[in-house]
Amino acid sequence: MSALTSFFLNKLRLLQHTLRWLVLATLVGALAGSASAILLISLEWATRTRESHYWLISLLPIAGFGIGALYYYLGRSVEGGNNLILDEIHTEVVSPRDDRNRTIPARMTPLILIGTFVTHLFGGSAGREGTAVQTGAALADQVTRLLRLLPFRFGEHDRRTLLMAGISAGFGSVFGTPLSGAVFGLEVLTIGNVGYDAIFPCFVAAFAGDYTTHLWRVHHTVYTVTQISPLTPVSLLSAIAAGIAFGLTAMGFARCTHAIAATFRKLVPYPPLRPFLGGIIVALAVFAIGTTKYIGLGVPTIVAAFSEHLPRYDFAAKFAFTSLTLGSGFKGGEVTPLFFIGATLGNALSSILPLPSSLLAAMGFVAVFAGAANTPIAGSLMALELFGPEAGAFAAIACVVSYLFSGHSGIYHAQRMISRKHPVQTRGTTQTHGSRKQPRESHAPTPSH
Repeated sequence: MSALTSFFLNKLRLLQHTLRWLVLATLVGALAGSASAILLISLEWATRTRESHYWLISLLPIAGFGIGALYYYLGRSVEGGNNLILDEIHTEVVSPRDDRNRTIPARMTPLILIGTFVTHLFGGSAGREGTAVQTGAALADQVTRLLRLLPFRFGEHDRRTLLMAGISAGFGSVFGTPLSGAVFGLEVLTIGNVGYDAIFPCFVAAFAGDYTTHLWRVHHTVYTVTQISPLTPVSLLSAIAAGIAFGLTAMGFARCTHAIAATFRKLVPYPPLRPFLGGIIVALAVFAIGTTKYIGLGVPTIVAAFSEHLPRYDFAAKFAFTSLTLGSGFKGGEVTPLFFIGATLGNALSSILPLPSSLLAAMGFVAVFAGAANTPIAGSLMALELFGPEAGAFAAIACVVSYLFSGHSGIYHAQRMISRKHPVQTRGTTQTHGSRKQPRESHAPTPSH
């Protein structure tokens, strides 16, 4: 075979591979985008209903018990949530039988949609990223189930790629940020390594998911940075200082949420009682302070952080409400609350740092998320998509610094660490995550999933 013939055959196989994944990733994106649209529409209705009927918050303990019972009796196989998905991607196939039979149960999609809707309707403080990622990946794995019935080979590596595409599609579609969604699906798996073998399916799925959400006529919140600062040595140092604060906050949030979850598991053996008790505390706290500002998604406060000065304790209040809600077993996600925490913390930092409050809010919006999820590239791209290049440059600096200072553990237990973030890593932190050479470990479910 001549070199020219071999060249054309290789390119033909590459074209076949590309077309195959174009079709599959588009299908996954359409499914994930539709699920995200349903989620966003339902959460908007739940928020309006809760704000119009304040008394619903008093039923949060009962709602929590219902969510706990639903997962205890019907959803134990999917209780791991995002961590289950990451573990499925990391797990190596032991035998061909595993290759044929292993799929994420389809019940994950309706259970997480219902659990998230109920959490928001009755006043829990949670987000939506965990739900979108789970629905995207679970629906993608149902495509895997169908493809295995077809005559052509669809192996475990293909399934892994499809799951990653589902993560990207879910994340990109729920926030309207396909670029960061695509990279999130690649970056969230491991600390210190980004695998590019699934880059094309992840990008196609993320953009298809975002497009599908728009076809459902779902609109995303617009965040406007009203003031920009020139990039000078002083502003650069200020951005680094802000990034340190954002990273420490991200680390504190992850550790606090995990600690609350561990405490509830230790003290309350019967799982449905955990969100019941957590719901009592959250509901009493809401009635005690007399505001619903710190429950639900908190989007109005996030928007306000870009245009006006807010109370300096807003970030701490949202931190506490979200950690308790998710740690006790309610469903949803961490990322939108992290947007709230970061934006309001940045707003508060404007009183001590020589940067505009609007710019600091934008930096905190993405940097606390990037530090908690260990995804600095996805966070930086999100800043560019949401705020534009001028604010995005400052936000990218904050994301990288936040990532460095957020520790080697984050909101996802199942992340694996391939390399250290920096050479001053303390002894023992490598045990928090698996590594490429380590066998699969059993992790407790992340509380929000």
